Amino acid sequence: MVPGAAGLAGTSFKHEHLAAILEDSLHDGFFEVHAENYMGAGGPPHRALAALRERYPISLHGVCMSIGGPDRLDADHLVRFRELIARYEPQWVSEHLAWSSHGGTFFNDLLPLPYTKATLDKVCDHIDQVQETIGRTMLLENPSTYLAFASSTMSEPEFIRAVAQRTGCALLLDVNNVFVSATNHGYSAHAYLAEFPLEYVGEIHLAGHSEQRDDEGAPLLIDSHDRAVADSVWALYRDVIALTGPVPTLIEWDSDLPAWSELRRQAQTARRILATRTGEDELARQTSRTAHAAHEA
Repeated sequence: MVPGAAGLAGTSFKHEHLAAILEDSLHDGFFEVHAENYMGAGGPPHRALAALRERYPISLHGVCMSIGGPDRLDADHLVRFRELIARYEPQWVSEHLAWSSHGGTFFNDLLPLPYTKATLDKVCDHIDQVQETIGRTMLLENPSTYLAFASSTMSEPEFIRAVAQRTGCALLLDVNNVFVSATNHGYSAHAYLAEFPLEYVGEIHLAGHSEQRDDEGAPLLIDSHDRAVADSVWALYRDVIALTGPVPTLIEWDSDLPAWSELRRQAQTARRILATRTGEDELARQTSRTAHAAHEA
């Protein structure tokens, strides 16, 4: 990790914002790109990403690997993923705990898994294959879900802990996903986080969600990435950072894009929260050193 990376706060990179980003820089920032958007050989996407990479750390986020799928990983896709990593040397590489393909058909969604021993074995095999191919540790992101499998024998945090322990992967904690899933399934987001293996978290995602109602009138949240982070998610994020200390944090915004100034403000809010915790940690260290010196005297 680059020096000071724990305190970095960034945003999704969209080509529409490139000129504004280069003119109005993001202090202590980084940018995330979806790997699949850059798997061509060249052209404007690569010119834009190269210009960004000269100035900022990059987080490379895969959305099509189908880590949780029953089929073998797509070997050609994995090679292109590896080549993209070699080309841009991203600071972080991540994928989702989800599946998106089956029997040669790709579904444009990140679909949930049953949390069972068989699924655990398959997910771990796939992560081992990815990490061996790319020659580095990947981060696995917790999903947002709208249904749960009756066949599950483990909770989601228990399953994710087992994956991290078996494969050595790190975790990408999406705080908005936690809030969305907790609301949709009627459990406590704080209880989920109390069970979640926070010690493995190497990056955090924040995003906006939309609010709907299901057929029975109950709240239904959609991980839409099309608006500002909700106050309830910011509050949950502060609670997480109080437990983990500073962790690189990214604002996801993928549709209904605002002006760059709005995305920048969202990242700066995260940066202020991280800086507050960094200051608290430093104060605690100084207090400890002072107390130790007084004791030695």
